Amino acid sequence: MAVSHVIERSRIREVRAPRAGKGEYVLYWMQSSVRSGGNMALAYAFGNARTRDLPVVTCFCIDPSYPEANLRHFTFLSEGILSAGAGLSRRKIPLVLRRGDPVKEIADLAKDAAFVVTDRGYLSYHKRCRETLAREIGCPFIEVEDNVIVPVERASQKEEWSAGTFRRKMERLIPDFLDMPGDAASAGKAPDVDGIPYQDVKTLIHSGIDSSVGPSPIFRGGEDEARRRLETFIGEKLSLYPSRRNDPSQDVLSHLSPYLHFGNISPVECASRVMETQKPGMDEFLDQLIVRRELAVNFVHYNPRYDSFQGLPAWARATLGDHARDLREYTYTARELEGAKTHDPYWNACQNELVITGKMHGYMRMYWAKKILEWTRSPEEAYSTALVLNNRYELDGRDPSSYAGVAWCFGKHDRPWPERPVLGKVRYMNAAGLERKFSIESYVQRVEALIEKYGIPGRY
Repeated sequence: MAVSHVIERSRIREVRAPRAGKGEYVLYWMQSSVRSGGNMALAYAFGNARTRDLPVVTCFCIDPSYPEANLRHFTFLSEGILSAGAGLSRRKIPLVLRRGDPVKEIADLAKDAAFVVTDRGYLSYHKRCRETLAREIGCPFIEVEDNVIVPVERASQKEEWSAGTFRRKMERLIPDFLDMPGDAASAGKAPDVDGIPYQDVKTLIHSGIDSSVGPSPIFRGGEDEARRRLETFIGEKLSLYPSRRNDPSQDVLSHLSPYLHFGNISPVECASRVMETQKPGMDEFLDQLIVRRELAVNFVHYNPRYDSFQGLPAWARATLGDHARDLREYTYTARELEGAKTHDPYWNACQNELVITGKMHGYMRMYWAKKILEWTRSPEEAYSTALVLNNRYELDGRDPSSYAGVAWCFGKHDRPWPERPVLGKVRYMNAAGLERKFSIESYVQRVEALIEKYGIPGRY
């Protein structure tokens, strides 16, 4: 991984650009990059602080009303904050917490700031927060895009049709975006600011939030845990990844998606570290990490209806509409699906894996959403149900990859297939395909072992 003290210019955007004032510090609003290392937004804040001979103050705001977030997500987030806070503390950088409306809380801290820097998220919530904050503060406000390899507007100026078209654009750009800024220590003593010590984060997440979904017993947040999983994947699984990644009975996945979602690790670090190995499986993994993941960012960024049925391509909406009244062999309510009360033991297994662990095998996730489409009264209801369940239980729910993943199962980034009942021209998957390709019973047995060990938490 190349280390540079210069951040590529297209990663930096001026959200608000008046002349800097005489504030007491440079404020870094940590939002989507919950990490102390490999953090370009933090590095940019340091660069500006040095030129002004000012210290850096870092703040994370806990928003108990964050859309669709529950105790599972907040617990993982709090573990990441504790890890990031400890890393920052070792470099004498304060991390303080606020709780409430992020715009209000960060605007309050910005009153004494010469400069505000933040990282970049892509959902409508993130965009709305940044745009509103820009109207509330009087100092310069800079956004640094460090949770993708290639900045979204550099990769493409429009919503892409498929991975094939997007991949060709990305291949020529990727080498220019693999530099990582070095980590810096505080240049001076930061002033005391009004906030809650990061060590108290767990006391902030148990009041006023949805506690119907408990923490994952399998996945723990934080940058140290993210790097441990990355190294385990490289050492034990990467060479097996091309041939076995789609086999749910095998565990050869990286399990990095929750850590990327919460910004516990930089995708630049992941890509660079894997490239260093030159192991078999490198190209296949990088295609998923960069092309597929950033195609999802492209979808969310350019399609304002990314979280609804109306965000699908016209051909998919039309064919599903043509077959909306087709007779379904099985029909289930959202409550029955949530409780894994279907006739299909493979589908029930992946739903139970999701509810227990907070993560579902990627191949089974496709099967899972396809069957929701097949077993629900209308395609619109199916789309909504898949997103609700995904966002409620997945640690990486409410993420560009999740929205694009569900959309793919309904035709996004795909092509029309031979027409059939219910699904029309949308790609079909069935249980026989699972039985033919994998030892699917081994997967079911693995989930049954999870049920025996942890039970099935639930709200049904």
